[in-house]
Amino acid sequence: MKPINVGLLGIGTVGGGTWTVLNRNAEEITRRAGRPIQISVVADKNLELAQQVTGGQCRVTDDAFAVVADPEVDIVVELIGGYGVAKDLVLKAIENGKHVVTANKALLAVHGNEIFAAAQKKGVMVAFEAAVAGGIPIIKALREGLTANRIQWIAGIINGTTNFILSEMRDKGLAFDVVLKEAQRLGYAEADPTFDIEGVDAAHKLTIMSAIAFGIPMQFDKAYVEGISKLDASDIKYAEQLGYRIKLLGITKRTPDGVELRVHPTLIPARRLIANVEGAMNAVLVQGDAVGSTLYYGKGAGAEPTASAVIADLVDVTRMHTADPENRVPHLAFQPGQLADIQVLPIGEVTTSYYLRMRVQDKPGVLADITRILADQQISIDAMIQREPAEGEQQTDIIMLTHLAREKQVDAAIHLIETLPVVTGKLIKLRLESLS
Repeated sequence: MKPINVGLLGIGTVGGGTWTVLNRNAEEITRRAGRPIQISVVADKNLELAQQVTGGQCRVTDDAFAVVADPEVDIVVELIGGYGVAKDLVLKAIENGKHVVTANKALLAVHGNEIFAAAQKKGVMVAFEAAVAGGIPIIKALREGLTANRIQWIAGIINGTTNFILSEMRDKGLAFDVVLKEAQRLGYAEADPTFDIEGVDAAHKLTIMSAIAFGIPMQFDKAYVEGISKLDASDIKYAEQLGYRIKLLGITKRTPDGVELRVHPTLIPARRLIANVEGAMNAVLVQGDAVGSTLYYGKGAGAEPTASAVIADLVDVTRMHTADPENRVPHLAFQPGQLADIQVLPIGEVTTSYYLRMRVQDKPGVLADITRILADQQISIDAMIQREPAEGEQQTDIIMLTHLAREKQVDAAIHLIETLPVVTGKLIKLRLESLS
């Protein structure tokens, strides 16, 4: 049977992994797909690298637009990244009637609605398993495996760089800046790690999962995003003493008031499986009404784990290549005309539990003043630690865990607590999720 011809845009880490795995497992992949899948042309600005990786076994070019216009190419794999030229190439490929496989979470989170609409109109597929959590098949699980369920919430460790940093901070008691430098030295963090450490990368991935879980359009601009760069090692230590671990979580929930879409450092009970995901690994916890909790764990990045997801998409597209577009799995799991216009809640309307740390003067009545302010805002305390002042010191830390409370009420209480003369400096607030 005639092979499916693939045009590969970008042969960096993931592109090189895709070339390697596709060739190494060619026989197995053909048996699964029903016909051979071959990369017939590679586009990369670095022609020398492209020649080196492919070993002269296919055409190479530095003109990606020529690839998306090539009538011999059936599927375009976009591994360039970013919002700019990648968007133009994907839209041009769709316009030319080509199916697209992409690992570009930023592109889909920001421009996915436009891209999926164009693909729907043209009758082609856009597959993106590799865009979220590397080799973990979470998109297929959400879009197909859990299709009988009303998804209630998703909580994921979906950025390996930040999880590595937090694991090292907890294990070694080191400051954030020290661990970040080590992560960069080991290749876990980029030279410019902003997207990772400030939560933007995780928010891109969460936006995609939320859209599939709840049947809503991509709404990255409405996500609340908070990274780990300001996290203090002392809070990791205090959390541990209280029976919790801190992870950068992407959380999306369906509530009666709307959908929560938020990324931030989060306290999780240490007994939860997801709290014990260490190093650069990823894990996604999904709660469905029929199935209960399911956990998906594995490598969230890297050449071959991500290539595994890219090739899984290539096989899916090959199988459905000639199928009636109406009978394909919809891009966002729900039929295009059935997406819901559900409000994404601003962070002030989110209800969760909180970790509060404040530096106070060691005087009688301090605790009474603080608890009175919390009570006035309908915030009740679940647990508390009051540290003994160090020898000769007149100040100490108070750490509180609250029961469920609305964020805007917690913020109002924090503002009032910080005005107390006995409270020194800013109060530290972290969110807490029991994930039960």
